[in-house]
Amino acid sequence: MTDSAKPTLLVVDGHSLAYRAFYALPVDNFSTKDGQHTNGIYGFLSMLVNLIKAEKPTHLAVAFDTSRHSFRTREYTEYKANRAESPAEFKGQIPLLQECLAAMSIAVLAKEDFEADDILATLATQGAEQGFEVLVCSGDRDTIQLVDENITLLYPNVQGVSQLKRYDRQAVIDRYGVPPEQYPDVAALVGETSDNLPGVPKVGEKTAVKWLTQFGSLQELLDKADTIKGVVGGNLRDHLDDVRRNRSLNRLLRDVELPLAPADLAVAPIDAQAVREIFARLEFRTLLPRVLEATGADAVATAAATAPAVEMPKPTEPSADELRAWLDAAQGEVGLTVVVEAGRPRRVGFAVGGEARECDWSETVAEAVAPWLSSEAPKVLTDAKAQVKALARAGIAMRGLAYDTLLAGWLQRPSFPDKTLGELVERFLDEKLPEADPTQLVPETEGATPAQLAWFGLRVAAAQREEMPDAVARVLTDIELPTLTALSDMELAGVAVSHAQLSEFSGELGARADSLAQSAFAFIGREFNLGSPKQLQEVLFEDLQLPKTRKTKTGYSTDAAVLADLQESHPHPFLDLLLQHREATKLRQIIESLDAAIGEDGRIHTTYVQTGSQTGRLSSTDPNLQNIPVRNEESRRIRAAFQVGAEYETLLTADYSQIEMRIMAHLSEDPGLIEAFNSGEDLHRFVGARVFGVDPADVTPLMRTKVKAMSYGLVYGLSAFGLSKQLRIEQAEAKALMLEYFARFGAVRDYLRSSVEQAKIDGYTETIFGRRRPFPDLSSPNRVLRENAERAALNAPIQGSAADIMKIALFHIHEQFAQQQLRSRLLLQIHDELVVEVAPGEWDQVESIVRTRMGDAADLSVPLDVQIGRGEDWDHAAH
Repeated sequence: MTDSAKPTLLVVDGHSLAYRAFYALPVDNFSTKDGQHTNGIYGFLSMLVNLIKAEKPTHLAVAFDTSRHSFRTREYTEYKANRAESPAEFKGQIPLLQECLAAMSIAVLAKEDFEADDILATLATQGAEQGFEVLVCSGDRDTIQLVDENITLLYPNVQGVSQLKRYDRQAVIDRYGVPPEQYPDVAALVGETSDNLPGVPKVGEKTAVKWLTQFGSLQELLDKADTIKGVVGGNLRDHLDDVRRNRSLNRLLRDVELPLAPADLAVAPIDAQAVREIFARLEFRTLLPRVLEATGADAVATAAATAPAVEMPKPTEPSADELRAWLDAAQGEVGLTVVVEAGRPRRVGFAVGGEARECDWSETVAEAVAPWLSSEAPKVLTDAKAQVKALARAGIAMRGLAYDTLLAGWLQRPSFPDKTLGELVERFLDEKLPEADPTQLVPETEGATPAQLAWFGLRVAAAQREEMPDAVARVLTDIELPTLTALSDMELAGVAVSHAQLSEFSGELGARADSLAQSAFAFIGREFNLGSPKQLQEVLFEDLQLPKTRKTKTGYSTDAAVLADLQESHPHPFLDLLLQHREATKLRQIIESLDAAIGEDGRIHTTYVQTGSQTGRLSSTDPNLQNIPVRNEESRRIRAAFQVGAEYETLLTADYSQIEMRIMAHLSEDPGLIEAFNSGEDLHRFVGARVFGVDPADVTPLMRTKVKAMSYGLVYGLSAFGLSKQLRIEQAEAKALMLEYFARFGAVRDYLRSSVEQAKIDGYTETIFGRRRPFPDLSSPNRVLRENAERAALNAPIQGSAADIMKIALFHIHEQFAQQQLRSRLLLQIHDELVVEVAPGEWDQVESIVRTRMGDAADLSVPLDVQIGRGEDWDHAAH
């Protein structure tokens, strides 16, 4: 039989490769809505799919260990005793992986008292004897001994399981200097750290290979150990028993009794429905088509796995009059999809129940549907803001937004939000949205039409509502949807920005950076790349002999925070120049991104992202306006470039004062904090007087700084160590400061403790308004994960409530401006601040609306203090 005619047996080490996949893929990116981590499963299956496609095995099995105990641990109790417990995030993944393999009709083998390697060795040996071409895929070097003319090892590289090194007999010789059958002899001499098998001291691979080449075999070497001179000879003679034990333990068994023989492992058709069901549970959105393709699932199975459970409606294209009549007659919610091209509507689709209508956008269609779009008729969209803006550009102010499936999905799972309707369809309907492949000139699959997308959106909304708690549903309808409408108008309005001022400042920063670089080069005596961590490490730790910083994979850290600490502890002129250069360069990059974003109308139109945080805070992009530095001379120059637009009179800025501490006072019901806010006293002076036992007038600036840092730090789970580092005081002083604080404000301590304990019971935290943030890691056995979750859970209700309050104020102001038919408009929301462009003659009305709506956005036990500023630009409007 020729090699090409031989059947191919592929045997895979399940535990070994799942572990490698676990460490190769970021654990935070792979988790289900109920907190089950899946990165090891996903990485393993991705590797297996690639293997099946590349090797086309006719027979296939995956072997697993049953436990850490085997006949080897009875022979040597310290065998693998150095291995730590499996990471908490890995636990539970192996049974789920085995369930996936069963659905794929792949044999899974395990046997008590034996390791997976012994199963692989037995199957590989039997397969080779029975005429198979055998492939062994394992990350355990012990399997190298199996390689021969009929058995090839596929070994993952250091990057994980995405790339496999192919070891035939010659490749083993080229890599290790010995044939495969002698590799265990090398390992016996050198030892194996991962298996806790100590080798001969000072004997490495080169020495071991030299000895085996010289003596011909391990036994001959051990018999003639007395002839080897020097220290290594003495070490060998002292450790003969260790070498014999190692060689006994690393010998793989090739005769384990198994329930299946190679001939029983023929590749069988997968159970496409079972695969589909478990992949849906694991929320693997892109893996199913790859599995179906790689395993050769027939067309019927493929269709069953990818087709929607309910047949999609075939949309009709009515006339404008027919469409208007159909919409006017529609009962209940209507699914709507606006296809946006160059910021304007190109095509529009509608769905009601099982009916669908769609057509190209035109003046006639716009005139026909404008009354319905502008009415309060309830509409369901997905990622609505861009579509609302497109309609506004076409002269239609859409109203009646009843539901946005993307916002709803984010509220239900803020840690892992879905980013597309396709992901929502898979998650909530357990179906696959028909999507055309954008990489194909002539797509094999037609994507869903706009009306069909609207139909899917309606069905997703119905499924989401079944799972959504009432409190979360209220956050969607009462906060997020009206905020979306306000944000769309803010994005359309944009903010006037001076190109001339930004360009001038950028030039100054460029010159400053160049000057600082030349000074740095002169100090060192040569030019080098100030942005290269590798070259900086050489300058800092070799040339200047500065103390080494935190160890990283590429040497020692040179990030800004670490170098700032180094400059504090070991001041150096070069470090000062370097940090100044970094600051100038970073600021210039911010300015250039702003300048590039100025549109033809002289305004920047940022995009606000509602789903970009887990707490509910807004973020912005294209450009990011949240990263402009605050309250220093440089930031003032940037903000001065943000100006009042033509035909407007001035800018108004409004900022919440100490909103998070006010929420803390409300939630903790601490009488001391409530008294401080209700009395109108300076909070930190009031707290400082209590903590330090002095009159408020005697609180020094240093005392105030300490209590301010602690008050805000407690909200973020700051420890005594963290406080000491932040204030640069001894840890004992920081601890004493915290004890004094809690002695005076005990309700704060009690609230922080109880909020985390309640979150452990509920599995989530909740804001004043009902926004939830799940914390599955609060019950994690992994201490680091658990403590990180506890710190985040401390802050989530406070920061989330602050975000809710700002959004409520934002859309109430927007609505009242419209109700009073004011020309003034909201422009920006940055952190806890709003910026308004005020039309001539409207200042008094605008100030009253802003102050009132921000002040009554929440009913707290302490007042919401709002600070107002006015000026021709953002800087002069600061308060």
